Amino acid sequence: MLERKRFAFWIMPLILFICLLGSAVYATGQPEAASGKHPSALKGQYYLEDVVKIYVPSTYDVDQPIDNTPYVNKTLEKFSGMFGGATAVDGTGAWLSDDEQLVKEKVTIVYSFAEDLDKKKIKQVVDYARALKEEMKQSSVSLEVNGKMYFIE
Repeated sequence: MLERKRFAFWIMPLILFICLLGSAVYATGQPEAASGKHPSALKGQYYLEDVVKIYVPSTYDVDQPIDNTPYVNKTLEKFSGMFGGATAVDGTGAWLSDDEQLVKEKVTIVYSFAEDLDKKKIKQVVDYARALKEEMKQSSVSLEVNGKMYFIE
């Protein structure tokens, strides 16, 4: 009788472990749509993972408001040439000045999704951001790559 109790003591957790392991193996073999990761309508569709954004200021020499349309158009052309297309979205940027006052500025975010975002293309984007910074007499130009913000000085 004692042997039967010991057997049950060890076999029940083992059976439970095997059942849990089996359900985990079954779940990993299911299609991605079942996990909720991708809707089934997108399964097998072509997509681009990398995104590059540049924030085109609407001021010249830091605080002189200007129409940034020529700079936006130039950036759209540059990004379209590099990545096959680009989009521009107007926004408002804000930050606190040294004396804790809110400074707001209109910006235009030009962005592209990229297929092969290699070191060469990143260097071209950074070089372009530096040239834009110089041309617009800014202290820096914001550049976002895959969700990380860089201040090109």
